Amino acid sequence: MNTAIIETTISSLPLLQRGKVRDVYAVGDDHLLMIATDRLSAFDVVLPEPLAGKGKILTQIASFWFEQMADLVPNHLSTELTLKDVLPDPAEYAQAVDRSMLVKRLQPLPVEAVVRGYLIGSGWKDYQTSGQVCGVDLPANMQLAQQIDPPIFTPATKADVGDHDINISFERMVEIIGAPHANAVKSISLEIYQRASELCRPKGIILADTKFEFGLDQNGELTLMDEILTPDSSRFWNAASYVEGQNPESYDKQFVRDYLETLDWNKTAPGPTLPEDIKQRTLGRYEEALQKLTNSN
Repeated sequence: MNTAIIETTISSLPLLQRGKVRDVYAVGDDHLLMIATDRLSAFDVVLPEPLAGKGKILTQIASFWFEQMADLVPNHLSTELTLKDVLPDPAEYAQAVDRSMLVKRLQPLPVEAVVRGYLIGSGWKDYQTSGQVCGVDLPANMQLAQQIDPPIFTPATKADVGDHDINISFERMVEIIGAPHANAVKSISLEIYQRASELCRPKGIILADTKFEFGLDQNGELTLMDEILTPDSSRFWNAASYVEGQNPESYDKQFVRDYLETLDWNKTAPGPTLPEDIKQRTLGRYEEALQKLTNSN
């Protein structure tokens, strides 16, 4: 049985950050140890209770996708160190095993790269009021969960924990990180989305949307970082039950979002406590996502 890890206590390494899900420690000057805890966030708020084992599932899924995309873009994974090298103490090692990544330290780009292939979530709300998603014009009379063909790139600025990410135009992204990096991030993000969508389809999964983060290595090379194509950063839908115009069955935390939308909550901290059945059904969706995505059959 999994014991939930809400917060890690690694005293042998300097703690740099506690994000919504990951605790990040410095490993010398050139590497980081990123540990995926079982914290659960929704609407950019960390909820009071964890999902035991969620961090291990996220790590397995992210590792699978980094491997699938390795020929498209470099990623931050490091092969120079092992976890036992970094955490020789058994108690500290136990907190990180199967839920951590040793990665190269990068200079993060202060934007999130969002690709939307279907009209859902905040994009659907934007479209209903303006006919656009993040400033991108879409055809008239589109339906909830309808495919956006071709997919659109809609960047955002990355918020601090507890704050909401802010959608920005591509032009604003160019102002923030410069045209060469902005164009490269857009192009690579759309390529990753396209490949991932094609890999998901025969497994009965629709990749509705996703977001990526990038940084620059010591040579200035654009590098994929953080997580990739997990249920925390993407919307995965069951293709068998998908119907345009209806809220799709998902393999991600949309199940939690839908429940929270029924509450009288202003989407600021502290978040509400989830009923046990919502927690278990949500964890079940994560487990099913892992099985379906990484199964080679």
